This record gives sequence, C-alpha cells and structure tokens, in this order.
Amino acid sequence: MKTMKKLALVSMMGIALAASAAALKTDPAKSSVSAVFKQMNVPVESKFKKYTVAIDYDAAKPDASKATVEVETASLDVGDADMNKEVAKKEWFNSAQFPKATFVSTAIKSAGAGKLNVTGKLTIKGKTADISFPLTVKADGGKQVFEGALPIKRLAYNIGEGEWKDTGMVADEVTIKFHVVAQ
Repeated sequence: MKTMKKLALVSMMGIALAASAAALKTDPAKSSVSAVFKQMNVPVESKFKKYTVAIDYDAAKPDASKATVEVETASLDVGDADMNKEVAKKEWFNSAQFPKATFVSTAIKSAGAGKLNVTGKLTIKGKTADISFPLTVKADGGKQVFEGALPIKRLAYNIGEGEWKDTGMVADEVTIKFHVVAQ
C-alpha cells in the first residue's frame, strides 16, 4: 500500500512538473511595454519602466498557453519628471488607488505560422473589459519573441477625467505595444 501511495505521489509530481515545463522566463533587458497616443495630434510613445510578464507557452500546443501581464501604472515615463507625476494622479491612472493595470489571457489560439489570437481580460483603473488582439511569436536563438499591439480607448477606463476627457489635447485612442523576449 505504501508503495502505491509513493508511486501515486511521484506520478502527481511528474504531472505537475510537466504542466509547468512551458513556463518561460522573461528577459526584462530585451523586453518592453509602451503606450502610444497622440498629444495635440502628434504621436508620442512612452514606456512603462516596471512590469511583469508570465507566459506559459508551448509552440506545439498554443491552445494550452496562458499569459499574465502586470504593469505598474506610476512607472509610465512620458519623458518629463513633472508629467510622470501628473499621469499618476487621480485624473489619469490614479496610481495610489490602482497601482497596477493587468491583463490575464482566457484563450490563446493559433492563427497560422508565427501568429496567435489572444483573448483575455484587461483591467485598468478598476475597469475590466474583454479584449482580443493578434500576436506574433518567433524563435530567436533559443528564445521566444512575442510582439503585439493592443488598441484601446482611454476614456473607457476613465484615463483622463475632468478637463482631460476632452480628446482635443490627448486623443482617446491609445495603442499598448509590447515586445517580450523569453525562454
């Protein structure tokens, strides 16, 4: 009986290890997450300095893949220290109350060679929406490179309240771009 229990335990541990074998480690030095928006009709790209990405990916079984991204909203670098403080305020990200924006995948499907369709839940400033977007993935020197762009409407997440609801100064359309290198 003890032998059967040991075999069952060893078997369960093997299944658990096999299930987590597809977890990839992100290379932060080669990865980036940014927001692209128009300010006074001029495109501006600003990078988030702090984020975490967790990807479980197996190219042979993309449908079993999962991804989670957490971005620290106060880490957006718009190129000016005073403006960086401004976007963390209540009217924009309200980083004191909502320190992180998150994305959690609910489905990842193959869309042909090197292409995936990703569906999930995006939460920014306490508002959650179901989203879908295309993603490319390629192998590069033993690493996986994931790239994509996710268009959103900032006002749908209450980013830019009060006088900032006016889209004449800062457009409603924002594209979240990401380049994630992992292995």
